[in-house]
Amino acid sequence: MEFLYEYGLFFAKAITVVLSIIAVVIVVLASAVKQKSEKGELRMTNVSEELKTLKHDLKEELLSKKQFKAYEKQLKAEEKAKEKAQKNQKEEVIEPRVFVVDFKGSIDASEVASLREEISAIIAIAESGDEVIVNVESGGGMVHGYGLASSQLDRLRQAKLPLTICVDKVAASGGYMMACVANKIYAAPFAIVGSIGVVAQVPNFNRLMKKHDIDYEQHTAGDFKRTLTLFGENTDEGRAKFQEELEETHKLFKSFIAQYRPELDLGKVATGEHWYGQQAIDLGLIDEIATSDDVVMKLALERTVIKVRYQLKKNFADKIAHGASLSFNAIFNKMAEKNQSLN
Repeated sequence: MEFLYEYGLFFAKAITVVLSIIAVVIVVLASAVKQKSEKGELRMTNVSEELKTLKHDLKEELLSKKQFKAYEKQLKAEEKAKEKAQKNQKEEVIEPRVFVVDFKGSIDASEVASLREEISAIIAIAESGDEVIVNVESGGGMVHGYGLASSQLDRLRQAKLPLTICVDKVAASGGYMMACVANKIYAAPFAIVGSIGVVAQVPNFNRLMKKHDIDYEQHTAGDFKRTLTLFGENTDEGRAKFQEELEETHKLFKSFIAQYRPELDLGKVATGEHWYGQQAIDLGLIDEIATSDDVVMKLALERTVIKVRYQLKKNFADKIAHGASLSFNAIFNKMAEKNQSLN
């Protein structure tokens, strides 16, 4: 019995080692493949067709057979009339389209990588009369990240494509920097907008380090290569320079907004405060109260609405690594349960 117990223990350890090695190999392969093909795919969804299908299905569910038959007859008549009108036209007229993009921004605005691809695709295929709606949801973050995101939206303006921004929840600070680029801004009644200000917070552990006799050295070339430090002792001169940099950033922020919304009273709204949609419309921060659903569904009745989304692909190695991870977790959990029961 003791031999069997020792053998079983050895066998379990051997399996664990083998599985660990396999796991490492898969992770390495996945990383290698990812480095070679870090590509995504662009997806376009016809929102207008989806809404038509939804309406058709709901009618079929709610109407009587007689009513539904009359509804379908009406649809066919409208379709024939539309086809006849198109045939009578000497030149084929391309119906204007509306492209819809979602942007949910994080602190570093890393989502700008996908936004760049989406906007490039729209500019490449857009025709005269087309327009773009971007649903922005962000409380702001890094200046350079949101500066780039705003510049991406400005590419649409430069391409003479009317740009509308919809804010359902929040477009504050960097989020509002993006929103102000639009020709028109819609916001839900309780969406948060504004926060035109700059903030920076830096912890300092200098006193704690002194208490525990820990030395810290920082060497720089240039008087203000570092203004504030985490571990060294901050100076009044460094604090003053840091504040000066914040004020300069705020000045640039205000200039940027004034460029796109010159009618704003920046002395009133660029205080770092935020407002709800119902208040923001009176201040001129937004143009109209409406949700993105209101805007899109209304346009879908008149135009073809297309949702544009750029998404990274999951390659084969990613799928294997994910499956292996789940399998290893299950095995280790089972082993842990057995060990606990033996104890």
